[in-house]
Amino acid sequence: QFTPSSFLRIGQLSNVDLNEDIRELETELPRQYPNEIPHNEKLLSLKYESLDYDNSENQLFLEEERRINHTAFRTVEIKRWVICAMIGILTGLVACFIDIVVENLAGLKYRVVKGNIDKFTEKGGLSFSLLLWATLNASVVMVGSVIVAFIEPVAAGSGIPQIKCYLNGVKIPHVVRLKTLVIKVCGVILSVVGGLAVGKEGPMIHSGAVIAAGISQGRSTSLKRDFKIFEYFRRDTEKRDFVSAGAAAGVSAAFGAPVGGVLFSLEEGASFWNQFLTWRIFFASMISTFTLNSVLSVYHGNAWDLSSPGLINFGRFDNEKMGYTIQEIPIFIFMGVVGGILGALFNALNYWLTMFRIRYIHRPCLQVVEAMLVAAVTATVGFVMIYCSRDCQPIQGSTVAYPLQLFCADGEYNSMATAFFNTPEKSVVNLFHDPPGSYNPMTLGMFTLMYFFLACWTYGLTVSAGVFIPSLLIGAAWGRLFGISLSYLTKGSIWADPGKYALMGAAAQLGGIVRMTLSLTVIMMEATGNVTYGFPIMLVLMTAKIVGDYFVEGLYDMHIQLQSVPFLHWEAPVTSHSLTAREVMSAPVTCLRRIERVGTVVDILSDTSSNHNGFPVVESNPDATQVGWAPLVRGCSWDGLSPPKVFVERANLSLVQRRLKLKGFRDAYPRFPPIQSIHVSQDERECMIDLSEFMNPSPYTVPQEASLPRVFKLFRALGLRHLVVVDNRNEVVGMVTRKDLARYRLGKEGLEELSLAQT
Repeated sequence: QFTPSSFLRIGQLSNVDLNEDIRELETELPRQYPNEIPHNEKLLSLKYESLDYDNSENQLFLEEERRINHTAFRTVEIKRWVICAMIGILTGLVACFIDIVVENLAGLKYRVVKGNIDKFTEKGGLSFSLLLWATLNASVVMVGSVIVAFIEPVAAGSGIPQIKCYLNGVKIPHVVRLKTLVIKVCGVILSVVGGLAVGKEGPMIHSGAVIAAGISQGRSTSLKRDFKIFEYFRRDTEKRDFVSAGAAAGVSAAFGAPVGGVLFSLEEGASFWNQFLTWRIFFASMISTFTLNSVLSVYHGNAWDLSSPGLINFGRFDNEKMGYTIQEIPIFIFMGVVGGILGALFNALNYWLTMFRIRYIHRPCLQVVEAMLVAAVTATVGFVMIYCSRDCQPIQGSTVAYPLQLFCADGEYNSMATAFFNTPEKSVVNLFHDPPGSYNPMTLGMFTLMYFFLACWTYGLTVSAGVFIPSLLIGAAWGRLFGISLSYLTKGSIWADPGKYALMGAAAQLGGIVRMTLSLTVIMMEATGNVTYGFPIMLVLMTAKIVGDYFVEGLYDMHIQLQSVPFLHWEAPVTSHSLTAREVMSAPVTCLRRIERVGTVVDILSDTSSNHNGFPVVESNPDATQVGWAPLVRGCSWDGLSPPKVFVERANLSLVQRRLKLKGFRDAYPRFPPIQSIHVSQDERECMIDLSEFMNPSPYTVPQEASLPRVFKLFRALGLRHLVVVDNRNEVVGMVTRKDLARYRLGKEGLEELSLAQT
């Protein structure tokens, strides 16, 4: 059993024995081009199953739907709104919990270290302070990393790529479990308190999604409790809609941006969308922001003043000071270009680092050691930078939380410490709002350089952590530097306010790394509470995305690809019209007859060599026309706990046996018992089973001449799991699954086909 590999680890990549190839390479020139390194990103993993977003309209389903009258449907609709409200409230409460705990623990840590530094500055022996700071960081991060590496590896990273895959229709093991949520929340608190270059915003999106999946199913598999509520929603389609609402509520709690949350869910997440859903998701986002706002206001002691809408609050930007003129627009576009190039550099470095982690740092104990190393190095770099900095600013009128004096005169503080000796969220706000002249250009330049590499090294560790805030912080630092140099050049004219350029730099850097456009513009506008910047922020983000995409893809897409997930993009590859369904499909297909021997069904389900889980049901009369489709999900056709064996002795008997109900399937969802757990005796193997109850009598089919883009569009838009390919006599010739479509990708040299691997 190969232990889970590096970071995002939506899955485990096989550790192909790369050492020999690498040794050969090392004897040649030290610099090699990427395509010569033995490398497993050209694989597609067979271990991910697809979710079925298309309801199977079998007899059981249709009978139940016919029984439901108009009032019952109205009750279902009301339940949907209730669930959305609950998602919003709980996501808001989780965000409050994270915020309050981080604030108190980080405050405690910084007070201890500050007291220690102040004591040793006078006596000499500051190396003790460094040791204390590094040890505190490393020990906190060790706890955060151990719980992730050993208990729930899916909780590593920000969780956004996993949620993207889930909403795309890929079943990622354990991604929306309660256990994952608990580890995620504890992990993110510990990694932020441990002083890593991470933010607590990305994981909120994953947390919201887990909350949504849990509430909408009315039960928890981790707790083994079934609350017998919301049973109607126990199927992939309904669960997906609630998960996209949860992701939106997470964004909304993180940034205080409900509209940004809805747009994020639309742009990054949901592959399927409708109007009612939009309204429900907006409702969940609003409730989430409002909950966070009211609880934090009560906590900060001003119960009636709702002043903290999100976990990160960029503070208000004044319109008078901070307007922009027409001649600044080219400057903003130039900043976008810089952000795109830096973002592409960040992603490329992180790509190589992640490849290294997948190959060598795949044992949990090594992952914990690496996380501790990064924590200690982060503290050491911060300490050395503060120690060497001679940038002193007067304390009067400044809003620094933990002013470090070090070697400055009395009444002054070290301005490098405002950037390093603080949680990243506070540092971003300081860079946006500190008055001009608070930072020396040298300080900002050194900070940007060091933090860029620290953040790049940190993203991908086995800890729960987001990349939003570090990106904003890097961007705000170089943006402010840019603003300062502009005011030098223009002899300090009024429009070159460093805070405004810090905001644009932050947008450019984040856009260059994650390549979100629409939702990010709105999130930045909502978080700064300023609509006038909508246009420049949009320009900056568009430029950053265009420039960044020229070099390398966005961070999240890159990590999805590194995990070999069969992810389907919006469109088929542009040059794929020459391929037809016949070339893409999997063949031969295992077919069943409508009335089949039980032994045959058991053997087909037990056969591990067939790589799909759907079996066309065909009539066995001479002109074999196809009737339907039985998604026997490796044993979902009988309830595992008390198998109602729905078969009879001989074929000519009518079924008078005990009928199956849809409830049996719902109670087992989403983990149907495997066929191996069901014992079928030798006599029972000879019995007959009528599949017409469970099969879908009207499956989607395509003719074998259909082109790949056409097949892709049908498959993607309907959220299918299997698509039957028929010939001109309407006989089944093949089957298209997600992996058959995801195999084709546009590479550097045109269309390339990935190989499938059992990793």
